[in-house]
Amino acid sequence: MSSIDQALPIRSGRGVRTGFWLVVLGAALWGVDPIFRILLSKYLTSSQIVLLEHLILFLFAAPVLWAHRSEMKGLKVRHIGALLFISWGGSALATILFTQALATAVNFNSVLLLQKLQPLFAIILARVLLKETLPKRFGPLFLLALFGTYLLTFGLHVPFSHVSEFVEVGSLLSLGAAALWGGSTVMGRLMVGKMEYETVTSLRFILALPLLFIITLNQGDAWNIPSDKGAVAGIVINIVLQAVLPGLLSLLLYYKGLQNTKASIATLAELSFPMVSVIINWIVYNQRITLVQLTGFLLIWLVLFAISRQQSLKEQQA
Repeated sequence: MSSIDQALPIRSGRGVRTGFWLVVLGAALWGVDPIFRILLSKYLTSSQIVLLEHLILFLFAAPVLWAHRSEMKGLKVRHIGALLFISWGGSALATILFTQALATAVNFNSVLLLQKLQPLFAIILARVLLKETLPKRFGPLFLLALFGTYLLTFGLHVPFSHVSEFVEVGSLLSLGAAALWGGSTVMGRLMVGKMEYETVTSLRFILALPLLFIITLNQGDAWNIPSDKGAVAGIVINIVLQAVLPGLLSLLLYYKGLQNTKASIATLAELSFPMVSVIINWIVYNQRITLVQLTGFLLIWLVLFAISRQQSLKEQQA
C-alpha cells in the first residue's frame, strides 16, 4: 500500500453515510452565494469581494490554525502542493477562470455545460492519485446524475447552435476551472486524511490571501465604497454573511464529510449545489421551475439516495 493510500482511511460505521450527507449539505450552502453577491457586485469587483471575504475568514481561521499548529509538522512536498492547489487553484484561480469564461464566451450555455464536467475530472484524478475503487453501478449513476444536472441547467434545449460556439476561448477557460475544482476535491480528500478538517479549512483560507492580494492589486480597480451609511451597512452585512455561510460553514461541513467519503463519491454529492441554486432562483428571484428542471432535480436526488443506500449497506456489513 502506498503512503498516499495509508493517509486516506475510510472509517467504517455510521460515519461513512453521515460524511456523505455532510458533503451534500456543505455543497448545498454554496448555492446561497448569489443572495449576498448580488448587492456586493453593484459596488465591488469579483476579486475585491473574494479578498474581503477571505480577510474576514482569516479572523476565524488564524486562531484555529494556531491551536492546530502541531499538525503542520511532518508535511511533505506533496501535502504542501495539495494545500496550494486547494487554496490557489480551487479558491482563487478557478473562480477567476470561470468568471473570465462567462465574460468572453460567445455562448453562455456552453460554458455552463463544460463546467458540469467537474465530476469527471475528480473521478479520474481520484482513481489515478488516490487509487480509489468505484462502487457498484457507479457508471450508470454518474451518467444519470450528469443527465439530471443537464436538465436542471438547460432543460430540453441544446446549449449551443454550432460547434464553433462550443470550442472557443470561453469554453476552454471553463474547462480549466472545472479541472481545478475537480482536482481540489481530490486534494481535499488527501489532506483530510493527513490533518483535521478544521486545519484544512483554515489553511485553504489563509494560503489564498497572498495570491488574492496580488490579483486585486494587479487589476488596479478602484474601491467603489458608497458614502451612504445604509449602503455601507448593507455591504458589511452581506460580505460577513457570505463569508460565514457559503464560505466558512459550508467548507467545515464539506471537509468534515470528506473525511469519510471517497473523492469520487463526494464529487457527485456536490451536485446539491446546482439544485439549491435553482431553488434560490425560484424563491428569491421568481424564476419559474419547469417540469423538465423538476425532473432533473429528482434524478439527481435519486442518484444521491442510491449512493447513500450503498453506503448504508456497507455499514451494516462492516
